Amino acid sequence: MPIASISILRHSTIIPTTTATTLPTVAKLIRQISTLRCFSVAAAKQQHNPNVSRKSQPPSKKLLRAKQTVKDYSSLAPVLSPQDKPPLSESKSVGTVAAAQANFMRVIVEPPRSFDESKVELLCVVKAVLKKIKRRVLVGDKVLVGSIDWVDRRGMIENVYQRSSEILDPPVANVDHLLVLFSMDQPKLEPFALTRFLIEAESTGIPLTLALNKCELVDEEAMVAWNSRLHKWGYKPNFCSVESKYGLDSLAFILRDQTSVIVGPSGVGKSSLINALRNNHNASDAAEGENLFDPILGSKWFEDQLVGQVSTRSGRGKHTTRNVSLLPLSAGGYLADTPGFNQPSLMKVTKQSLAQAFPEIRQMLSDSEPAKCSFNDCLHLGEPGCIVKADWERYPYYFQLLDEIRIREEFQLRTFGTKKEGDVRYKMGDKGVQQAEPRLELKKHRRVSRKSMNQSLLDELDELDDDDNLLDEENDPFLKAMRDENQ
Repeated sequence: MPIASISILRHSTIIPTTTATTLPTVAKLIRQISTLRCFSVAAAKQQHNPNVSRKSQPPSKKLLRAKQTVKDYSSLAPVLSPQDKPPLSESKSVGTVAAAQANFMRVIVEPPRSFDESKVELLCVVKAVLKKIKRRVLVGDKVLVGSIDWVDRRGMIENVYQRSSEILDPPVANVDHLLVLFSMDQPKLEPFALTRFLIEAESTGIPLTLALNKCELVDEEAMVAWNSRLHKWGYKPNFCSVESKYGLDSLAFILRDQTSVIVGPSGVGKSSLINALRNNHNASDAAEGENLFDPILGSKWFEDQLVGQVSTRSGRGKHTTRNVSLLPLSAGGYLADTPGFNQPSLMKVTKQSLAQAFPEIRQMLSDSEPAKCSFNDCLHLGEPGCIVKADWERYPYYFQLLDEIRIREEFQLRTFGTKKEGDVRYKMGDKGVQQAEPRLELKKHRRVSRKSMNQSLLDELDELDDDDNLLDEENDPFLKAMRDENQ
């Protein structure tokens, strides 16, 4: 809309210079001119602003280019299969996550040909889109790294390849083998703690090996007794000693050319065993003094792991290893050192899958074929027609773990329900193209009103038997205050 020109001096008047009102009149005139000039400038800006009439004027090319850029970044990162070979520039490379600490990942990649090193360690962050779609990056993942600064050795993880396997406790991906390590003494070997770790390892479906360290602290009679006991459980233990180097060659032969994860409670000697295996050059398949990995300059990848002492007060190990790290072995392969913990979570174990995690039950069901239990959902707790008997050593442990899992599942059912929506939702975009975008979380942590909390407490108290005389409802000020507030 054109703006008409405004002239403040349309009606010219002679300003007297000798009167007393000269200065106020001139000042008032200057203020009027300044106000009108500001109004004229604002009107001119509004006239040339394209947002005033969007329908009449076409959008600018810069706006269209910006919308296209936002559309490209809003799409999810495509899932890469192990056979995919994306085009790589000078600032991109494919590597393996060797360690994770806080928000940073240490990734081992192959540098350009101009580098003298065969492996380079980069300190990387994870791209924001991977966090939005909850695509978690774990130690052992094969990743695509972009925006690499080869001078400062930094980069950004842009995508993650598909995993062949995954364990959650500890979080490691692409695992080929599990090494469950316990000690014969200091700390003393406990059957129930060992059972929990074995159940957690069996639930992953990954082949496992049981090793018992510190065998120099016990006599041969104790080793023979535990060997016979574990054979009845369905396991063949490997006795070893880092102190005397006993059994290290056999463990190195088992772990060769594999990505293995060592798990066990604190103080059993996981870090000491890793240091011994990495410095063991007597493996049968490796030449003397030969290392299959070239050192990485300025990297902690080849340093020895920290080792702590067992507490003299409690007899348990101290938490020395804080993070999960993937380390190369001298005979080939990788071994992941993990923080010690005393009780695995067993989050992936259900009531129906617990029985398959016990080799004794699997053997009983196999020996009785083609006969089966009368019920398909049999929990092997003495149901009619159940084949599994209770005459084996770890049956009380099975009953205790089953009760624990049942309580956990009932709590999850009451809290979260049975329906779980996915992290990604799909919508129809332009030209009928299906687009994916991350699903926003609902407000699950909404504060409960005090009236509802007090009423729930009163309902629970009312369920108590009146004959117990646990509470004096008439003289209790707490109950009286809650009842007055709800009224």
